[in-house]
Amino acid sequence: MSTAEHPPTPHAPASAPRVVVQRRTGIREDALNLPNLLTMLRIVLIPAVLWLITEGTPEGNFWAAIVYSVSAITDFVDGYLARRMKLVSVLGKFLDPLADKLLVMGTLVAMTAIGRVPAWAVILIVARELSITSLRVIAMSEGVTIAAGQGGKEKAALQMVAILMLILHQAFAVDFFFFQIHADFHEIGLALLYLSVFFALTSAGEYVKIFVDAVEQKEKRLAEEERREP
Repeated sequence: MSTAEHPPTPHAPASAPRVVVQRRTGIREDALNLPNLLTMLRIVLIPAVLWLITEGTPEGNFWAAIVYSVSAITDFVDGYLARRMKLVSVLGKFLDPLADKLLVMGTLVAMTAIGRVPAWAVILIVARELSITSLRVIAMSEGVTIAAGQGGKEKAALQMVAILMLILHQAFAVDFFFFQIHADFHEIGLALLYLSVFFALTSAGEYVKIFVDAVEQKEKRLAEEERREP
């Protein structure tokens, strides 16, 4: 009795690479991740900061500075967690800069209303932010991405510290172990704010130059491609 021979069954090689498809999350799911929850907390805290500032009392200034500091810390923490936990999302890219601008502009406008900050400085800062945001939108429509420059980062850091000093407002005695100094936080805050205005204007010029250069390079590339076509 003969036995039928069957062809050997082919097997996939052991070293065949595995293809892992990462699931794309939705907006609702993104809204519930920890970095975005911290960003939304920062937005929720803004009215509390503004209300405490407009009280104008030393106690109100102190608690406004505390809440503002918590908001500023969440700005660092949510970005760190988003990168560490690989939770960078479209919603986060929208909410994070929005929360920063609302916090900065809201506090500056509130302090202008009570006479702590000159209106001209706030107008320049707000005009700069709106102009650069519009420029970035136009750049994206042209396929150009404008990354934050060093001047813009220095401007943002100075503004954060300046606003904290202006919120504290009063002059305080600061002890350094063997000696004591009297610090006028209002004057320090104004000096830092004026310095941030300088960096805001110079960095705006840098962004405009980057945008113009990128658009010109794109136009040259398109012109060369058109000449190559038969």
